[in-house]
Amino acid sequence: MKQNIIAYSGTIFTIEWYMDDNSRSNALNYFLELPFARQKKIFHLFRLLGNTGKIFNEEKFCHEGEQIYVFKPLPDRFFCFFFEGAKVIVTNAYEKKTAKMPPREKQKALIAKADYVARCKKGTYYG
Repeated sequence: MKQNIIAYSGTIFTIEWYMDDNSRSNALNYFLELPFARQKKIFHLFRLLGNTGKIFNEEKFCHEGEQIYVFKPLPDRFFCFFFEGAKVIVTNAYEKKTAKMPPREKQKALIAKADYVARCKKGTYYG
């Protein structure tokens, strides 16, 4: 059975960690390895989006195209997308070390999104 991992349940959005077919989550594993101070930064952004529905500061949350968004608590990046049922699915994460985003990171998010959508349509993601 696939596990539904809730990162934060807010009044507007529920933020979930994406789980692959083997019940693994790149983003959750990355998060769990962070020092507590950096975990607090991303959790603050989850809480803000979850409870207000918006993060106006583009230095903290922005659209990367193709329906992919990124939480940006320095120095980390957490990719996500919005899904029906007021869900935000966090797909992957990395530590920013260069000025430009590595294209493979966005590609990972797009692949995870396609997998999530397909498995939800088949009814196999949560079951």
